[in-house]
Amino acid sequence: MLWGGSKGGLEVRTSGDGSTVLRGRFPYAIPTVLSDGRERRREVFEARAFGRSVSDGGDVHLLVHHDMNKPLASRGAGSLTLEDTDDALTFEATLAPEMRSVGYVVDFLGTLGAGLVGGISPGFRVPQGGDYVKRSGGGIMRVVRSADLIEISAVTKPAYPAAQIEARNWTPDHAVKPRTNAAQRWRA
Repeated sequence: MLWGGSKGGLEVRTSGDGSTVLRGRFPYAIPTVLSDGRERRREVFEARAFGRSVSDGGDVHLLVHHDMNKPLASRGAGSLTLEDTDDALTFEATLAPEMRSVGYVVDFLGTLGAGLVGGISPGFRVPQGGDYVKRSGGGIMRVVRSADLIEISAVTKPAYPAAQIEARNWTPDHAVKPRTNAAQRWRA
């Protein structure tokens, strides 16, 4: 499985019943540099690259740092919804009030609120024919046309610096500034 990152937005709100709603987006058509070595490697997702996964209704999880032992929400549990548009893959997750007493959720919400979580990163598989590689700008560019979405993660350092994470409360002007980095790498 591969991971890509994004600085789409991650918005966090807590409702009156104590549930926490997370909203985020992974934007399409924004290339990123995965390796700036001797031969520069870049990657870009075409519009609706995750369309098949979204429309088939299969289970997808929202995780903390790509760790299947740290789920926040899932389609199977009815706590995660996905939408695939020409601009971005967007999601909305609802964390039940009971989740606020789970250790890793407390840690995640604390690091998010402190601005230490920096992006959104999808975990995916590319089926045969779902991508192609071309020479571009002194290196190679991998174009992902279609990918099977396995999970979406909130991560510290996403591979896609054009995306950002923000945390918002119900009170205005409580936004966390994003941190950018290309830590997660595409492997050829």
